[in-house]
Amino acid sequence: MKKKLHGNTAGLRNTQIKRIETLYNHSTPPEYITDPELASLLVDLSHEIRRQIGLLIDRSGKIIYVIVGEPQKIVIPVTPEYMAIPGKLKGLRLVHTHLKDEPLTRDDLTDLALLRLDYITAICITTDGQPGTVYSGHILPDEDAFPYQVLDPTTLDETDVDCLSQILALESELTRKNSLYKPETGRENAFLINATTADPKDAYASIEELKELCKTSLINVIGTAVQRRKTIDPKFVVGKGKLSDLIIQAIQKYATLLVFDRELSSSQIRSITDFVEIKVIDRTQLILDIFAKQAKSREGKYQVELAQMEYLLPRLITKNTAMSRLTGGIGGRGPGETKLELNRRRVREKITRLKKEISKIRKQRLQQKSKRKRKALPIVSIVGYTNAGKSTLLNTLTQSNIVAANRLFATLDPSSRRLRFPRDTEVIITDTVGFIQDLPKELMEAFHATLEELTEADIILHVVDISNPRYQQQKESVEKILKRLELDHIPTLYIFNKMDRVDLDSFEDKWLLNQGVLVSATQKQSLAPLVEKLESMVTL
Repeated sequence: MKKKLHGNTAGLRNTQIKRIETLYNHSTPPEYITDPELASLLVDLSHEIRRQIGLLIDRSGKIIYVIVGEPQKIVIPVTPEYMAIPGKLKGLRLVHTHLKDEPLTRDDLTDLALLRLDYITAICITTDGQPGTVYSGHILPDEDAFPYQVLDPTTLDETDVDCLSQILALESELTRKNSLYKPETGRENAFLINATTADPKDAYASIEELKELCKTSLINVIGTAVQRRKTIDPKFVVGKGKLSDLIIQAIQKYATLLVFDRELSSSQIRSITDFVEIKVIDRTQLILDIFAKQAKSREGKYQVELAQMEYLLPRLITKNTAMSRLTGGIGGRGPGETKLELNRRRVREKITRLKKEISKIRKQRLQQKSKRKRKALPIVSIVGYTNAGKSTLLNTLTQSNIVAANRLFATLDPSSRRLRFPRDTEVIITDTVGFIQDLPKELMEAFHATLEELTEADIILHVVDISNPRYQQQKESVEKILKRLELDHIPTLYIFNKMDRVDLDSFEDKWLLNQGVLVSATQKQSLAPLVEKLESMVTL
């Protein structure tokens, strides 16, 4: 079967294209960088068309791809059958031409490092069209050093060195070092990236939260980067050059996943996944993944699946290479796991079905609410930042056993319990899904039925974890969401939780503590002032 040329063939004559295609008929001894006869033919053709020509050669010496570039660069195509996994090289070496005597360029070395090529070689062309200086380079396995090594320049007559043994030795060392970084089975090694135009302090706080999200999703964080920019790059978020550097750092640390601390647009996903052979997800996908794993009830599963579909729909225009990294594993699991072949029509149909199911659940909720109203029981809703201790507080107040864990979003499905006060007054206390900074809009919409519970609340208990260094920021994030939901008019009582974990004498914002009640949700005796205050609010 005739193999096609890759790259830019526009403007070439048919006879030139056919001659370049004959390069597929050649091979090179596996252990050599290249065969001198093949290299001479490559130089002749490149000199004639005044463009770089490249060959991707496998370890058996067979030419897998012939690429026609521009005068100054060559673009390596996506090679799905040759993907470099952590601890391994790509299994392909690149031999290409330079139209003048110049060493390996930044683009060459970036391709070498990002694509994990076995070897890269540039054969320079002299002014009279003859093979000139030969420059080569290879990956270095030491993550603390430069990611590659550029070898001393040679000539075409010196390309019969045994580079295959060197490649295999390098790969063996990479495999050994990768085993030191290997996480538990089923876990990813993630490198986190934050680009900000605002205060870097906020960016570092956001990265810390992203780490917690990764921990909840059983992802091992092996590195982070925060970059302050005047504007966010519309294609690569941090800019192509900076992204190259960060990805090289990530690969050196054996990362299997890049996590961006923002929501990526479809064009950004396409640009980044075309640029690097590593799985890429964003903050929204990570949160959706956590919700997918945590949802237990039928309602919760429907809501998460709806959020996943709403997120996926505008991104179905991306290429399969992007979508395979977008939907595989992290960010693509859970009820109704999205398959690559889903098209926009099928996704829209699924969204319509899910909305109907959620609408049924909403009607059932309305019936339950009408029963509560007939009984005239006041409703107290607990809100707060995720992992602030809402479920623990509900358990201790009502002697319940709702799941309460030291991780983000341990509770997705709302839970309601009765609480009887000492004076025989009764209320219904409801625990809701935890809030988070920049809660994805898809989740806000999908969980509308759950958050709708709050609209019926007579009192809101806003739980704040004062042991968290970012408690002020978390408190403000919850208040913004309540305002967005038009719930800021409901009487609110602040519960400052985990007081046993802070030194109250040296606490800076003592004025804040006077605005609410101090508790330790795990200690029942500390809740007496809260019960007393709550009862007085209910009986007013």
